[in-house]
Amino acid sequence: GARCLLTGGSWYSPYDDAYFTVARSLDIDHLVPLAEAWDSGASTWTAGEREAYANDLGDTRALIAVSAASNRSKSDQDPATWQPPATGYRCTYATDWITVKTRWGLAIDTTEQSALTGILADCPNTPIEVTLAR
Repeated sequence: GARCLLTGGSWYSPYDDAYFTVARSLDIDHLVPLAEAWDSGASTWTAGEREAYANDLGDTRALIAVSAASNRSKSDQDPATWQPPATGYRCTYATDWITVKTRWGLAIDTTEQSALTGILADCPNTPIEVTLAR
């Protein structure tokens, strides 16, 4: 449309299990937030490595379109303190979290590990597939 504005379509936010028709209702979320990545090892990376992480288009799980409300609710929290409101997405969220962290060689602390273990206990036969980024 005029000024390159979107004039139609819908987007699905798996965090909410909801569809949105207004693009500004969505954010692109770093599944593993930048601050969490920093605290988990990215603080030792070069500026180029941090930029590559922040703009990772090599794995569809790293950056995800979600409702702006969910993204703001999540902020920079890890699974120990925040999980998606849509309970049916939590297994995917946990496996994707582990995948992104493993892909980038980021650490998982004990409280995070405990939360992930708890989520995955309810997810039988859930595979985790990782392609390393670096």
